[in-house]
Amino acid sequence: MGGRVTRVFRNFNVENRARREISKEKPRPAPRHSTARLDAMADHPEIKEEVLRKDDRFLTLLKDVYVESRDPPVRVKDGGGEHLPCKQEEKRLTKLGHLEAVDVKKVSKGKISIVEALTLLNNHKLQPQIWTAEKIAAEYSLELKEVNSLLEFFIPFTVQEFPKETKKAI
Repeated sequence: MGGRVTRVFRNFNVENRARREISKEKPRPAPRHSTARLDAMADHPEIKEEVLRKDDRFLTLLKDVYVESRDPPVRVKDGGGEHLPCKQEEKRLTKLGHLEAVDVKKVSKGKISIVEALTLLNNHKLQPQIWTAEKIAAEYSLELKEVNSLLEFFIPFTVQEFPKETKKAI
């Protein structure tokens, strides 16, 4: 239904609008820059002939040029089954809490999982005297500077439940 209404407005007075648009004065195009090189070649056929003529002296010089290129011999290294030792990261088992189904089982040293991060932040918040930055760094194999930054900039959420009497007052 809406298509019919829009079609009526779109087709209203189409011919008059088209004539008006066609009869408008067109804008002048920008002037073109004349290229001196093409004009000179068109006016002087001897220049064109000079460009297309082959010079025998240059042709003989070109035939005398010979370029020889040699790559150094390629040595194939016979590994004989040797493999370079790859750097293996030390892994540690995570300190799994009540969310062990969600958490990963092994983490590289110097890193912690999400569950561990939330656990150590919550422990530090609840008992800051026991869970100091030094103890956390030793417990989770982290650097002290990183632990201090973690404790400074990340704070776990606190859930506050208001009693029913105060809800009405709010």
